[in-house]
Amino acid sequence: MDRPNWVPPDVDVTRPSVARLYDYHLGGSHNFESDRAFGDRTLRTMPDLPELLRDNRDFLRRVVRELCALGVDQFLDLGSGIPTVGNVHEVARASTPGARVVCVDHDAVAVAHGRALLADDPQTAAVLADVREPDVVLAAVRRTCLIDFSRPVGVLMIALLHFAHDEDRPRELVADYMGGLPVGSYPAIGHGRADGSRGIRNAAAVYEGDRSPNPMRLRSAAEVVDLFGSLTLLDPGVVLLPRRHPDAVDDRRAGSAVADDYPGFGGLGRRD
Repeated sequence: MDRPNWVPPDVDVTRPSVARLYDYHLGGSHNFESDRAFGDRTLRTMPDLPELLRDNRDFLRRVVRELCALGVDQFLDLGSGIPTVGNVHEVARASTPGARVVCVDHDAVAVAHGRALLADDPQTAAVLADVREPDVVLAAVRRTCLIDFSRPVGVLMIALLHFAHDEDRPRELVADYMGGLPVGSYPAIGHGRADGSRGIRNAAAVYEGDRSPNPMRLRSAAEVVDLFGSLTLLDPGVVLLPRRHPDAVDDRRAGSAVADDYPGFGGLGRRD
């Protein structure tokens, strides 16, 4: 396999990664043969997976715009993946020119590409870290000097926590991140649905294989609500992704019907 010169030397390009799979399904170019082969396997079980990933991007954009309207101007994007069109900083700065963003991912390719893309932007940074270690992540975020820990932060966990199994204590992870940030901070969660369409359950089964980048732990609506713990859930609570405040700015599904077995939930909370 040819190894592009932008790939960090310690990256195993023969093993697929979640960030590069996301990039492949969205039509990006920062993925390898292993990612494309694994991605094609998931497509055979869930042909509408790219559509679901685009819905996640729409949900991300709507949440960022909502938080900017609430006065939030700094964001922590956990499991940010490989930067693509409609990045957090692009969306935020459409209404809040001074918005600052720190992206965090454990995929070295995603972080390397993010750093290259953001090199000329002093209000953004990309951090290489494992989101399952909140203390390590928050310490690294402090070192960027971009996030003011005395003011509210928008914490984005989009298509992230369904890769956290019960032993990873996802509810505690959310609590630990929010506990390290000031009152008035907001966590946004987008999550795969356990009782959704057969396609996502079949796709999750593919992720259980020995070449899987990460096994998935799909959850019910009640389980996703539980991830917010004692935080305040904003209206309308945890709902199907496209049904959470759809708008017509760039939302492909605005005004269209969404099947009741749609495979993903989303919600936005607040630390009071």
